[in-house]
Amino acid sequence: LCKRIGSILGLYSFYPVHVYLYVCVYLLIFKSLIGRLVIGQNGILSTPAVSCIIRKIKAAGGIILTASHSPGGPGGEFGVKFEVANGGPAPDIVSDKIYQISKTLEEYAICPDLRVDLSRLGRQEFDLENKFKPFRVEIVDSVDIYLNLLRSIFDFNAIRNLLTGPNQIKIRIDAMNGVMGPYVRRILCDELGAPANSAINCIPLEDFGGQPPDPNLTYATALLEAMRGGEYGFGAAFDADGDRYMILGQNGFFVNASDSLAIIAANLSCIPYFCQMGVRGFGRSMPTSTALDK
Repeated sequence: LCKRIGSILGLYSFYPVHVYLYVCVYLLIFKSLIGRLVIGQNGILSTPAVSCIIRKIKAAGGIILTASHSPGGPGGEFGVKFEVANGGPAPDIVSDKIYQISKTLEEYAICPDLRVDLSRLGRQEFDLENKFKPFRVEIVDSVDIYLNLLRSIFDFNAIRNLLTGPNQIKIRIDAMNGVMGPYVRRILCDELGAPANSAINCIPLEDFGGQPPDPNLTYATALLEAMRGGEYGFGAAFDADGDRYMILGQNGFFVNASDSLAIIAANLSCIPYFCQMGVRGFGRSMPTSTALDK
């Protein structure tokens, strides 16, 4: 795996988080590969927060345990994503190597006696047989860490004034019962002062409340209906692990990925981070057009 694992994500299913801990202890004892684990409180971490923490603690990488937008839990689906030291997805050369190694595995060992309280913030140390240093597990408030990153990028005072000032706009954010719920509630309502009803479906659930957390016009119907009423000027929905979103304008106007990127590019002067650091270029992904290539 790596010398230091950055973080893991359980999507509110403690089963895979604890299994992963058992395997890591085995690797520490017999292979001396892992000396420290950093885990989000309650096993909850969004993909952007994982990236943030990897870079913050200078980890070699991070592992995300996620079912994406499929129901998770012991009886549901389960997947693993590996993020590299720059906080981004593993390149093909790394993924291919992992896949080739996986085909040679015949068994794995666990340490079932390890008990870690994922709800308690702070460092927990465990003395292991034949090891001079204790095995360290750190439970962190990933929402607070990610919030501090956002504070360093955006003008929170301007956003707060937009949401609470005399010319305020009403917004509606749907976390779709995925991992983004605690982030949306803490950042949008507690930090920026938006009314409590600005954030909906913010409790992470293993089955996502029975609705696929796929942020599109087909599944984000609650958000779409609210936006079509004309009360809200901005709406957004997040997928299960927080790396995809949908944006809606007033009256339910759909903003596609290309337009979203273009709007950001045209208003970089409003974002303090880019004013200070400058911009060397723009990146695109599968949903965006090839206009950036020209």
